[in-house]
Amino acid sequence: MPPQKAQKIDLNAEYPCPCRRKGCLQPITLTEAMGCDRCQQIFVVEENGYILEQLSTSYPYKRAWRWSGHRWITAHTGLRESYLPIAMCIILIPLIVWLPVALRLPPSQNVIFWALLVVLVLLLPALMVWLAYRR
Repeated sequence: MPPQKAQKIDLNAEYPCPCRRKGCLQPITLTEAMGCDRCQQIFVVEENGYILEQLSTSYPYKRAWRWSGHRWITAHTGLRESYLPIAMCIILIPLIVWLPVALRLPPSQNVIFWALLVVLVLLLPALMVWLAYRR
């Protein structure tokens, strides 16, 4: 199925809520924003009227949608959505290379250094996830 072209969002029209709670978006007077009558979320129109972005949220990254004419399609925001997989690859690839090297070293103080380095590298993804998803 080919991707549907995004349509410009009309601030005076009513749309279904993109949060999938069966609400209806109503325009908020004197603003370029819309509010859902069911979930009470506020959305603002961005990028020349083609993207609807959730304004108040506890989600770590802003959620955004495009209107296809029939339904809301999640707007991909580039690097922000692929941050965690990229960070994991940056950490796991050196770990995969360093671990065999550390195991081939003779048992001495170097092994302790490599073991501490591996533990620190393994703790980095947990720290990154905690920082990214904390409120």
